[in-house]
Amino acid sequence: MAALRQLLGLSGSVLIGQLAVIGFGVADTVMLGRFSTADSLAVLSLGQAIYITLFVALSGVTQALLPALGRAHGAGSAADVGSTFRQGLWLCAGLSVPGIAALLWPQPLLALADQAGVAGVERYLQILALGLPAALAFRAHAAFGQAVSRPLQIAVAQIAGLLLKIGLNLLVLRPDLFGLAGQPSLGATGCAITTVVTQWSLLALAAAQHLHGAAFKPFAALRRWERPSWPVQAHLLRLGGPTGLSLLVEVSAFTFIALFIARLGDVVLAAHQIAANFATVLYMLPLSVAIATSALVAQHLGAGRRAAARHTAWHGIGVAAALAVVVAVGVWTERSTIAGWYTSDAAVRRIAEHLLLFIALMQLADAVQVSCALVLRSYHVAILPGILYALALWGIGLWGGYVLAFNTLGISPAGLQGAAGFWMGNAAGLGLAASSLALLLWRVARRD
Repeated sequence: MAALRQLLGLSGSVLIGQLAVIGFGVADTVMLGRFSTADSLAVLSLGQAIYITLFVALSGVTQALLPALGRAHGAGSAADVGSTFRQGLWLCAGLSVPGIAALLWPQPLLALADQAGVAGVERYLQILALGLPAALAFRAHAAFGQAVSRPLQIAVAQIAGLLLKIGLNLLVLRPDLFGLAGQPSLGATGCAITTVVTQWSLLALAAAQHLHGAAFKPFAALRRWERPSWPVQAHLLRLGGPTGLSLLVEVSAFTFIALFIARLGDVVLAAHQIAANFATVLYMLPLSVAIATSALVAQHLGAGRRAAARHTAWHGIGVAAALAVVVAVGVWTERSTIAGWYTSDAAVRRIAEHLLLFIALMQLADAVQVSCALVLRSYHVAILPGILYALALWGIGLWGGYVLAFNTLGISPAGLQGAAGFWMGNAAGLGLAASSLALLLWRVARRD
């Protein structure tokens, strides 16, 4: 019971922070939906799809810090925790280089959606490139807090960032509220600017927590510095590379879905953006439980407590699965209300309400797959999960969804054509991934 309370307490703190982070996208979607046009929301949908794919893949590599820091903390070595974190910052700096390049020149991806000439999307992504280094460095800071069981400090910073983001969004979208009646609304471009300002503000707050906060000060993570250690960098890349690839496969499936759906028009794309945004919010619940579970498993493994690690793993997965069932029932029964939160456009709302059915359908599989994937990473198993993701989410989710959405075989029912086909394919892919990863974890944990 004590272990379960520890898991739930850590999960709750992580969840608060994760919801605050995902609140950036929610704030942009809701505020653009209320204060701007469907065209602006479509720009946000394409821009966010590309940016999130890139950011999640790169931050997935930095997630190698969580098991590395967790094991060092479990072994009782504060010096190793601080040193590993500093190496993680060097890793973030290196990852920023290709990330910035991709955001500055996104034309190849936009061409897939027949949107290569849309200046609004290009401008949105080029602005976000300015904040990418700060965003990745803060992810390393978040991994630090989670690994040493101090996620509440991270959550406080993330909540502050969300409040700043909302205030800045109001300034750029509704300047008349601040006595600037002659100034135009900046739309999606303004949301990109506010995101960059918030990202650098969060990084400054993270530095202050390390230098002055009682929770992090004992690790002296920023009190000294050293050059990159290539053996450590290689270890982090060996562990984080497959994780980043796995996340790239998962999120890029959503990105290409958005790019393909863009061909169906702004109304369908806006509805898809609402569904995708709400699905991301829901994903934070199992993700938070999974992060907490993997951190505790890593700490147990670092201390040599193998049986405790195994029991914690399965308890965490069980909690995530139970919560997912409750969420699924709520989404299924309240889908009309949920769609109304985002938009007053009747056409967009009708399509979004239909897509929410598939979001309810995929909750259990999503919870199990993310929990198993993160726990496997604590066991230093990352390559095979990446392969399983590729097969399930690309082979079944994306291309199966394409067949359903565009009825390429002439057998898709009407309810599964269009955007719904992609969501049905994704649900099937997640189901395959969940069952495969659960079996793999069972074998790894039993052997270990």
